[in-house]
Amino acid sequence: MEMQMPSKQVIQKKKELVLDRIYNYHLKKMAGSEGNVFLISDTYPGVWLEHVYDAVSWVNYDKTDPTVSVHQIRLFLDRQKPDGQFPCYVIDPEKGNKFKNKVGYSQIQECLSFARLCLETCIQNNDTELLAECYDRCKKWDRWLTRNRMTMKTGLIEMFCGYDTGHDNSGRFANIKYKGNISEDAKDYPHDDHSLPHITPDMNAVFYGSMTALAVMAGKLGLEQEAHDWKQAAREVKKKILEICYDEQDDFFYDVDRHGNKIKCKSISITNLFCENVLDVDMAKSIFSKYLDNPKEFKTPYPYPAVSISDPLWIQNRQGNSWGFYSQGLVALRSLRWMDKYGFSEQLEDNMKKWITAWCLTDKLNFGQELHPITGEPSDCGNWYSSTMLYFIHSLRRLGL
Repeated sequence: MEMQMPSKQVIQKKKELVLDRIYNYHLKKMAGSEGNVFLISDTYPGVWLEHVYDAVSWVNYDKTDPTVSVHQIRLFLDRQKPDGQFPCYVIDPEKGNKFKNKVGYSQIQECLSFARLCLETCIQNNDTELLAECYDRCKKWDRWLTRNRMTMKTGLIEMFCGYDTGHDNSGRFANIKYKGNISEDAKDYPHDDHSLPHITPDMNAVFYGSMTALAVMAGKLGLEQEAHDWKQAAREVKKKILEICYDEQDDFFYDVDRHGNKIKCKSISITNLFCENVLDVDMAKSIFSKYLDNPKEFKTPYPYPAVSISDPLWIQNRQGNSWGFYSQGLVALRSLRWMDKYGFSEQLEDNMKKWITAWCLTDKLNFGQELHPITGEPSDCGNWYSSTMLYFIHSLRRLGL
């Protein structure tokens, strides 16, 4: 049955609220930036590494100041450690009093390829000089990951703690000790955990995506041999992801513990494999049909839940910020990066209508972090959340609303 959309007047009012909020709060100079960056929310006061896409997405929407994405990546480029490690977040010093460390290095939490976002930023700003710098910095990050997060020598990087993935409170991590992080340093190894480290498909999809982006960067910089080498390295990572994380019987990708056991939680982490273009078209269509377009799995009235509703680990264990239950604004916004590419444009627009409807018909929270996947009710987390607002305005433009 076709969903009844809100009136044009209601939609217009909500759009004006969102744009007013963005222009007057989320776009601001922070932490010494020369120009505006795109902040997340009061709940997350600053920019997390996975939210670099917020600025790239904003510049795709409003091209009047393309340097917003430059200043966003500079927050991380300028705080890279000499050994190559990027911070996982940079806190707004005016808002982040509850954070002891204004620049955090306690987990990875990349979630989208930073190298890919750097490449897109350089293209948005037609900046070859910045491209050369990004290429050098992202090569160092790749070396840091290889040195520090490949302890089992499988060719894939490893998760040391739950926060590495950004999936707080997910059933994926029911049996690990370090559901948050271990310490203030992401190099610290989980020695006293019986299950960790894990090899996860989402983190390694990002690892793969960065290698393919580095190949493009190298090509644009005239470094043909390096471009070839990055492509070959990416092919090896893709091969290993299939060998280690893919379950042929389920036609799904799972986390794998240090003993080689698959942890069979059907997590929305599967979408990272689409997002970073790891999946060939036939496999993508098969998985999408079986899971993401299946009402018994992820195709809920307000998609996509962080865990399939068929999974025993789909549990509302918190009132907010639960990647074990809710449909996430981050996942919705990132769907703009892959659904058209794989031929799922009709489903994308259907999802957009559902999210527009949910946020137009509630006053409980203003564009929060997540929705109840069945009722569309907002959780209590992340008032004025960047990814949700960006998805909303992109959806309105896409649908001619």
